[in-house]
Amino acid sequence: MLKTIVKVSEVNNLSDARYCAGMGVEYIGFSMDNVPFEKYKEMRGWLAGVQIVGETSSNNTLHIQEMVSTFLPDAIQISANSGSDLPDLDALKELNLPIILKTDFAEANLPALFQSTAGYVTYFLLENSDEFTPIDAITNQIETWAAQYPILLGFGITEDNANQLLEEVGFKGLALKGGQEIRPGFANMDELINILEVLDDDF
Repeated sequence: MLKTIVKVSEVNNLSDARYCAGMGVEYIGFSMDNVPFEKYKEMRGWLAGVQIVGETSSNNTLHIQEMVSTFLPDAIQISANSGSDLPDLDALKELNLPIILKTDFAEANLPALFQSTAGYVTYFLLENSDEFTPIDAITNQIETWAAQYPILLGFGITEDNANQLLEEVGFKGLALKGGQEIRPGFANMDELINILEVLDDDF
């Protein structure tokens, strides 16, 4: 059993999906934009005991509603893209699904975003497009937000620092990404496996 909420994003193959489900991952995310519905349906059929997140980068509210009616996820993930408007959160809330809002530490006006959307969002998934900023340099800043808002950290996580980040910063959980499929049914999952194992109370 994992010691915190973990979401694994961008899952596109059955090997990742089944491993994550077996490890006790809470949320497994599939891109409704990129994963063909028939492939998604096949993968979902193998899964039990996990929450399926339909992920999209679209800000078209109607399009998101249509995808949700097709994919029937347990939760949805939308993105606060730089320079783009958010979809209609009032309309999405009527879907009665948890909403995860993915945003970018390097580009978004996070205080304003948190304040304006907190009433709609179950979790904020925080990523960082600036790969040159180490997580240690901004931990104090993020810790202030994590005390006020439900944040899933989605960057700077390694097997060496995962537990320390949870204990010192107080995130609601961690967000990892699935491995890239090498050939049908096989994916490079080493980094994902190593992090999940250090989060597993049984290891």
